[in-house]
Amino acid sequence: MTTLGIIGAGHIGTALAQAALDAGHDVVISNSRGPETLTDLVSALQARPGRRGQVRADTAAGAAAAADLAVVTIPLTAVPDVPVEPLAGKVVIDTNNYYPQRDGQIAELDAESTTTAELLQAHLPTSRVVKAFNHIGAADITAQGAPAGTPHRRALAVAGDDAAAKQQVVAFIDAIGFDTVDLGPLAEGWRIQRDTPGYGPRLDADGLRAATAAAKRYRDM
Repeated sequence: MTTLGIIGAGHIGTALAQAALDAGHDVVISNSRGPETLTDLVSALQARPGRRGQVRADTAAGAAAAADLAVVTIPLTAVPDVPVEPLAGKVVIDTNNYYPQRDGQIAELDAESTTTAELLQAHLPTSRVVKAFNHIGAADITAQGAPAGTPHRRALAVAGDDAAAKQQVVAFIDAIGFDTVDLGPLAEGWRIQRDTPGYGPRLDADGLRAATAAAKRYRDM
């Protein structure tokens, strides 16, 4: 059993909390407004049928400090507020996508000279960032998981510069019901960004490999 520290209590953060609790992990969840605003969410998570882990709310720094595995699932504009020191040396999952209509124009992402996960990695220089969960809808995280070995089990992509960090994330993804496709380093995370073939649809590992191989840069679309 490990503790999943979640920074961001929106749809994806909540769904990952549910899936982790069902798989027997403990969860510490946070948002930008303070743990007292998460009372109802924590109560709902605690009442979830089949819950095997424990859950509580904390500050972002508290969730980061408690985490054996951390998740950052917030708008890109809030990345500078992610606590750095409590995440030092830890594996951090980045679920973020770039939506200019929400985030405003970000020159490096418009130029495709970097990716959202690389921006988070630059903010967390001593953490090990792994891209995951950015191409699946929140409801699908809890609805589409299946036991290992299930034919055509849905696959999720991961990208990261640290092999051991990726393996920790792969193990978590397997525990909550999904296969994985390794895209390689963080820089390859663009292959699963919005508007690419693998972004959104339910695909097994072979299908996801084909979709990510067929991905094109925005400038080439």
